[in-house]
Amino acid sequence: MKKLENKNFTYVSNKLESVSLQIPSLPENIRIVESFIENIRDQYQINDDIYGNILVAITEAVNNAIHHGNKCNPKKNVELTMQLLEDAIRFMIHDEGQGFDYQHIPDPLAPENLEKIGGRGIFLMRHLADEVHFQDEGREITMVFYVS
Repeated sequence: MKKLENKNFTYVSNKLESVSLQIPSLPENIRIVESFIENIRDQYQINDDIYGNILVAITEAVNNAIHHGNKCNPKKNVELTMQLLEDAIRFMIHDEGQGFDYQHIPDPLAPENLEKIGGRGIFLMRHLADEVHFQDEGREITMVFYVS
C-alpha cells in the first residue's frame, strides 16, 4: 500500500482500481479534490462530458461535507474514494459530521425555494451522476458514473 502525506491531505492507494484522498475540512482544499479528479480523468481517459459531470458533482459533495458535515473544522477530515468498476466509476465521500435527513430535502424547484441562495447541491448531484446513494445517516454519499 502506497501512502503519501503532507499537511493538507493524505493520499492512499491500495491498488490500481481504488484510490482514496483524505483532506482536512478547509474550503481551500477543494482545489486538491479538483486536481485529484483531473488526475483520474487523465489516468483513465475519461471523456470530457463525463469528466464535467464528475467534477461538478464530486466537488459539490466534498464542499457540502466540509461546510455542512464537518462545519469547516480542520480537525475533521473528508475522505474521497474512487473505485474503478467494469463499466463505471464509483465515488464515495465521507465526513465526520452528525449526518442529516437526506430523505426530506426541500425541492429547490418549488416556488418558495427558487430565489433562495443555496440548496441545490444534492439536486445537481442527482442530475449529474447516474446513481446517488446516501449511507451512514447522511455522512456518506456514493455516486456512480457510467463510462460505457
